[in-house]
Amino acid sequence: MRKKACMAMVFLLAVMLLTGCGLIKIEEGERTPLEYTIVKQEEIPAEAVRFMEQKKKKGFQMTYKVEDSMYLMKGYGTQVTGGYSIQVEEVSQSENGVFCKTRLLGPAEGKQGQEPSYPCIVLKIKSTDKPVQFL
Repeated sequence: MRKKACMAMVFLLAVMLLTGCGLIKIEEGERTPLEYTIVKQEEIPAEAVRFMEQKKKKGFQMTYKVEDSMYLMKGYGTQVTGGYSIQVEEVSQSENGVFCKTRLLGPAEGKQGQEPSYPCIVLKIKSTDKPVQFL
């Protein structure tokens, strides 16, 4: 069990280095929409939550793979107030990769919180070996 956890962590760190740092540029080709679900906070795997917590202040883009599922995680860093939301604009794939585009939406007038917030979103797709590019 411990070996499996170590292997998963090594894979995640490798994926984070590649996708989080923007080292991959995927030849786009023709894209087709990809089915996804927005994951509720309580349904995010515990290990992924720990990674997100470590990076939430500066923002992040990373993936996390568990068996037949892949989680696409995007955080927008520290915002001075609460009330932000995130819109999913595109989750698609081409023969060369997976593409994820989201947009941070500011709080509505009078809906700002008093405390800083760390808006993030987690999308779940069917597991793939294709590289992921956050747009």
